[in-house]
Amino acid sequence: MLTAPIQDAPTRQLCAEIAGGRVDPVRLAVVAPGEYGKTALLEHLARICETPVVRFGRDEVDGPALVLADAAHLLGDDELGELRRLADDDRVGLVVAARPSPRPAALNDLLGRFRGQIVLRPFERPQIDAYLEAAGVDSGLAEFVHTQTGGVPGLVHRLVSALGSTPELPETVLAEIAGIVHAPDTLQFLLAAEAGAGLDVDLLREVLGTEADGVAEVIDAARATGLLGPDGRPLPIGVSAVRSLVPVEQRTAMRRRLAELRLENGGSMLTMARNWLSDELTGESVAKAFEAAAQEALPTDAALAARLFDAAVAAGTPVTAVSARWAEAAAREGDLDTALRLADQAIAGEDKTERALGARVMGAALAHRGQLARSAELHRWAGGGQAKAFAAIALVGTGRLADAEKILGQSDVDEPPTLLTGAVEAAARGILESVTGPQTSALSTMVNAAEMLEPVGRAVLLPDSPAALAAVMALHRGELAIAEQLLERAIAAETGGATLLARHRLLLAWLSMVRGELALATEMLEEAGSELESRDWLFAVALEVGLARRRSDLAALRRIWGEACEAVIRQRVDLFTLLPFGEFAVAAARLGEQDRLAPHLRQARELLAALGDPPLWTGPLHWSCLHAAIIAERPAEAEEHVTALAADAGLGAYPAMLSAAASCWLRVLSGAVDVVEVETAARGLHGAGLWWDAGRLAGQAAIRTSDRKVMVTLLDCARTLRGKSDEDESAMASTVDNSALSEREIQVAELVLAGMTYKQAGAQLFISAKTVEHHVARMRQRLGASSRSDLLSQLRTLLG
Repeated sequence: MLTAPIQDAPTRQLCAEIAGGRVDPVRLAVVAPGEYGKTALLEHLARICETPVVRFGRDEVDGPALVLADAAHLLGDDELGELRRLADDDRVGLVVAARPSPRPAALNDLLGRFRGQIVLRPFERPQIDAYLEAAGVDSGLAEFVHTQTGGVPGLVHRLVSALGSTPELPETVLAEIAGIVHAPDTLQFLLAAEAGAGLDVDLLREVLGTEADGVAEVIDAARATGLLGPDGRPLPIGVSAVRSLVPVEQRTAMRRRLAELRLENGGSMLTMARNWLSDELTGESVAKAFEAAAQEALPTDAALAARLFDAAVAAGTPVTAVSARWAEAAAREGDLDTALRLADQAIAGEDKTERALGARVMGAALAHRGQLARSAELHRWAGGGQAKAFAAIALVGTGRLADAEKILGQSDVDEPPTLLTGAVEAAARGILESVTGPQTSALSTMVNAAEMLEPVGRAVLLPDSPAALAAVMALHRGELAIAEQLLERAIAAETGGATLLARHRLLLAWLSMVRGELALATEMLEEAGSELESRDWLFAVALEVGLARRRSDLAALRRIWGEACEAVIRQRVDLFTLLPFGEFAVAAARLGEQDRLAPHLRQARELLAALGDPPLWTGPLHWSCLHAAIIAERPAEAEEHVTALAADAGLGAYPAMLSAAASCWLRVLSGAVDVVEVETAARGLHGAGLWWDAGRLAGQAAIRTSDRKVMVTLLDCARTLRGKSDEDESAMASTVDNSALSEREIQVAELVLAGMTYKQAGAQLFISAKTVEHHVARMRQRLGASSRSDLLSQLRTLLG
């Protein structure tokens, strides 16, 4: 139970000095708004003072005493004259409490003669914690009390006294607080402030029917009630009290009036309209206010803009008037179903501008859903420089090179030369150059486009980002560092907003996968989420397939294959999805499912042929299909891919490296292992970022050489090129390490992990297959492996 008011240290000290007679004569002003504890302070002084205490207006002053005058701002001239007389009597101590405004001039004159003043402040959190503890109330409600009351002591007392065990405002408390408001102007101000007028003097002047000076007086009077926070806005408990006191139709009328005034006078509508979203308002002025607020929110907060457009239509705005912009907002927050429905309505409408915007939104949404050809047609139909650039990108992506060149040759002089326009047009040129021009120039153009878009890319709807397209291009060229930097910057700049975040993360995961950083790739894949559109889902499934293959986890590969088949059916092959289809080709061969993927790989070859077989885009697909042919034991197909890679070897360092590695791999499989050639090819792959492939080539060569010294050299090379992955790092923390294995067991483990049978491993080590089997059994027992697959997994971790 509270035995004294909660006070700060200076106030406690001053009260103690007054009570002990150490201040003579006492002349103290206590000035604070209502509910700040002025009366409680006077009562506290009355209890602890050693000298006689007289309550002004109730008792006669007869001799030395401490006179306590409360609510002095309500006193008349005669009473204030009596206080002045007492102030001139040195035998009498005087403590006067009053609100800061409004108050008579005579009171100001009196208080101006006082030497001391106490400033009462709201409670801080620790003081509220102490108050709740003293009142026996759950301390878990402290934050609720502080938020609702702003720490105003009287409001804290009212709320805590009636508070139950849940953070809810009791009706009795709201009724008490509503009773604090007496003046009609004060109530009208609080009603306007609750509706969102804030401290806008122009709005308040119209609502209150007064001039600017009158507005200031009304605000001061409202502040004096204690219901306003330091920023001049009503405290939450005050807002709730107004809502309980004022009928809903009166509050609705105030919102409509504010909407009319703001629309008439201009200015931001956003803050006000955001506060009305839960009010289910209707009417022309409110509908226009919601529409204006939605347009204002669209560049920075698409989700809020979508809610505001929805509210505008609910309030009476025809859906056709906002369908295109609402569709854009929905698409940018990731709700493509709503976006497509609204965009379709806009396209079918009569307004030319809305129809064009609707087509651009639908084109972007369909690109995310893997329908790049339809996206191209919609962007062409929409017109404008940006839409034409997006159309050109999609046309190249679907093999229609001549159409893309034609559309890029059409200038649009009416398009403002904004950063967005410049970026998408540069991206279109870069994609075209990747097919028709030098590879280095194309990637440079794409990098410039991505960087140009960064300052404005967060606020626009994009079918794809220049950063993502450039990263895909860089992956095809082995420029993984460039791709990584572009994607990280795109994520930091929020390019394309929520709609493209998953795409950027998935491409980063792809980078990690080809580097062999499998745990990091898995983590990034998880960060991309599970609610993905078709194009992103294709990459996500391909990542799962690729990770399972690189971990030699055949069971996981079989589990995910069904999703892979569904993904390739939902997504038609285009230039920018060749990487996933290449990964699927290798997995299909591993599972004996080549026929399921054959039509899609044929589409990929036809697409590339329509574009003139551009080396930048053909190389990685040939590389994947080479490995598919090797796994499927189709030497003729493998030779075809090696020949195709060799044809482009003279076009740059990356094609030359792929060609050399492909040729070396075939020779290794035939048993012709040249240690220098293998190491050179493997280090070339590693230098291009293909760390996992590099280690695998060296490992495959190691198990096929009959020279034990060469085998050891190549196994060491394989370990070096694969590096210490994040999975290996976690394994280092394990209590088991490879010191638990003998030197011979390590040799056996390396050969078994490289894919050798017991007989092949025995031949390499000049021991029998039975002895190899014995070593494997001992390792399984020593490591506590529950199965052969568990043993291989542990050995893979131990040996890197």
